[in-house]
Amino acid sequence: MNCKTLEKRTLEAVRFLGIEATIEKLEAYPEITAYCIMRTPGLVIDEKVVVAGSVPTVDKIKELLLVHQG
Repeated sequence: MNCKTLEKRTLEAVRFLGIEATIEKLEAYPEITAYCIMRTPGLVIDEKVVVAGSVPTVDKIKELLLVHQG
């Protein structure tokens, strides 16, 4: 459930900011652990893990996206 919530919030943040983004939901354990994420959900921006093991708010996701855009 947390993974679906994170996906929904991320989509909402991207739409709000009007940025172009490719969003992939990885579900296979080897793909997830390749990012060294041991607790899901995880959020990766530009190949960098920015959240693992929790579901940030939409505002926090927007902040993370803006930081990594610049």
